[in-house]
Amino acid sequence: MKCLYTILFLLCLQQTLWAQDSTINYLKHSPRKATNRSAILPGLGQAYNKQYWKIPLVYGVLSVPVVTYLYNNDLYAKTKFAYEARIQEANGDNSNVSKIDPVLINLSAGSLQSYRNIFRKNRDVSIMWFIIGWGINVVDASVSGHLKEFDVSNNLIMQVAPMKSDLYQQAGVSLQFKWKYTK
Repeated sequence: MKCLYTILFLLCLQQTLWAQDSTINYLKHSPRKATNRSAILPGLGQAYNKQYWKIPLVYGVLSVPVVTYLYNNDLYAKTKFAYEARIQEANGDNSNVSKIDPVLINLSAGSLQSYRNIFRKNRDVSIMWFIIGWGINVVDASVSGHLKEFDVSNNLIMQVAPMKSDLYQQAGVSLQFKWKYTK
């Protein structure tokens, strides 16, 4: 199984090359590849975009909901067991009361039910935050992929100039953008 994951990981990281007349031409950067790779494995799109500094941020953001999920799921299981043991105790079966976690032993069935519901809700919310974090990771890879080849050179000019409209007999100010192409 590890071999399969390794092969898939290496296939995702490969750079596509075309050889023609003994020269190698690299294909243009593809935002779609960045998006797809980031959707498959968080941080892989950022690596494709060569924004390696973002990868620890992605995993840091995704680790918070994972840790809160594990914490809330553990406490949910403990309070669920304790609540069910208290209900069995009320029906005359004391066999599971000794197995209740020592922190929860002094709580009533109503309190345990309330805590159980809170931990279940928080567990489900942490799943939602994980999905949102993963989605933000994919959006970031996509946007960065689109902006990878965006021209920010000095060939871009923005001017504010006076304007007169003969059609409406009005004067005003216009914002003009010019692109200077150099060959």
